[in-house]
This record gives sequence, C-alpha cells and structure tokens, in this order.
Amino acid sequence: MSDLRKSRVRTSLRRSAWPSALALLLVLAAVHAAGQRGIAQRSDNLRPGLSGLVADSADSATASVADTVTIFSHPRVQNNAFRAGERLVFDVSYGFITAGEAVIQIPRIEQVRNRDAFRVEFLVNSLPSFSWIYKVEDRYLTFIDTISLLPHRFEQHIREGSYKRDFVADFDRDRRVAVTTEGEFPILPEVHDIFSAFFYARTVDYSGMGVGDSILLYNYYRDRYYELMIRILGRQELEVEAGTFRTIVVEPIVKEGGLFKSEGRIVIWLTDDDLKIPVRVNTKVVIGSIDSELREYAGLAGPLKSRIR
Repeated sequence: MSDLRKSRVRTSLRRSAWPSALALLLVLAAVHAAGQRGIAQRSDNLRPGLSGLVADSADSATASVADTVTIFSHPRVQNNAFRAGERLVFDVSYGFITAGEAVIQIPRIEQVRNRDAFRVEFLVNSLPSFSWIYKVEDRYLTFIDTISLLPHRFEQHIREGSYKRDFVADFDRDRRVAVTTEGEFPILPEVHDIFSAFFYARTVDYSGMGVGDSILLYNYYRDRYYELMIRILGRQELEVEAGTFRTIVVEPIVKEGGLFKSEGRIVIWLTDDDLKIPVRVNTKVVIGSIDSELREYAGLAGPLKSRIR
C-alpha cells in the first residue's frame, strides 16, 4: 500500500466511528459512538438471509408507536445467562481483512461498595498486520452487581492511533449521582453503563417476543443518560467459526432529543437460548463494514442449547 493510500486510510479512520464501533463490538456500540464521535451512515450490506427479516433502520427507529415496549427496572434480576469464568473471543474484520481481536471476560467476583460484583473486562487489540495502518489497544472495565446487575463502576481506556482517552464513572445510587473524571452528574436509579446494559439484556426472556417488540433501558455515558431501545428483528440460523447457532437478531437504537436516532446501525446476533451470548455483530461506518464474529468460548453458565453443530 502506498504512503498516500495509508495516509488516506488513517485519516478516514480518525474521522469515522470505526475505532469506537470496534471497541464497543456489542449491543451498545451505538450509544458510545453517538455520545463520543457519532456513528456513520446506516448499514445496507447485511449478509444475505436477513433480507426481509431486517427492516429499514429509519423505519425501525421511528416505528415505536405500534410496538410493545417494556421497561425493565427490577432491583433483583434472575440471571441464568452468565457467571464468573466466562470468556468470549471474537475476530474483528474490516472488509476481507481480519483487523483485530476482542475478548470479553468475567475473571472473578470482587467486592465493590461492600457488595459482590462481577468484574467484566473488555479488551480490543488490532493485529500486528493491521496495526501499521491503525493501531488499537482499548480496555474497558465494569463492575456489575451480582443481584441487580446494575454497575458500581465503569472504566474506559482508549488507545486508538494518536487518540487517547481515559474515563471513569462511579455510580452512587444513594445520592443518585455519577461521580466521573469529568464531574458529578445526576442519574436514574436503574441506569446502566454500556456493558452492564448488554449483560442485563442477556438475562431478558425473549421467548414470548416477536419482530418489532422492544425493551427499553437507560444508559449512562460521559455526562448524561440516554434511553436505549433494543428492538427485535427476528430469528436466524447463523454459522461462524465457533459453530452454527440458532440466533435472535436485535438492534440497539439510542433515543436522544425525543427521537430515536438512525444515523448508524448496529445489528447483533445472540444465541437463542438461556445464555444469549453474542455470535456476530455487524456495523456500517464511513469507510466500510465492520464484522465481529465469535471464534471461541469458555466458562459458560450452562449448556449452549442453541448450537446446532
């Protein structure tokens, strides 16, 4: 690749939401990208097999009147989806290039604010073969209460090219404030961070829900909280390196300023069973499409009943 071409690619990466989309990988990537740099245009190139299953993003973002929306804010959550010891590894691809690796793991339970909390780590690193174009070394950490699945603390440490950011938020639910590196801000009692919301969503029973039904959560980032609608697009059989699975397909849509945003699109395939582990994530950015697919897994909370082979 010529020096001019490499320069153009680096410039495009800095201007796009690709680093943020890569770093967030999962269901709440849309929230972070909207809050930090903005997601690029909506995806038009989802894999064959979802045609007719996935509605147009703009339609799905505004068609909430006729849909079933459930707000989940219970203090105690029944969790059969994950446990300490879980580890998920993903290949992150840009076009035909495997650009990086992402790991989500729960190494142990720790004491935070005198309560048991899952220590959840999310690590994203570009591969050496791609780092010469754009280097990514991101680390996220959240401590999720084992009873309510609400976060006690969230950390974000981004190293993407020349960009660097460190952000920490401690959630004081007694005073209903988030104490962050950027100040102290009011929160709702049931507010999540970007990863606790994802793990919470894995505990939801989607069996009685169909296309167009949604759940509504509240997500906090930087200095405010957002409404996050997780909309069901349908169900699909999907093959990735880790196996072939029956999946439920969902789309997170952030609500800001009274309207559901539709500038970007993230679509996620979760195993259609009690565990609901992410199998694939697709997002569209300015310079192309990013795919994250499950390569290996370990330490699951139970049998992966949705695996076909």
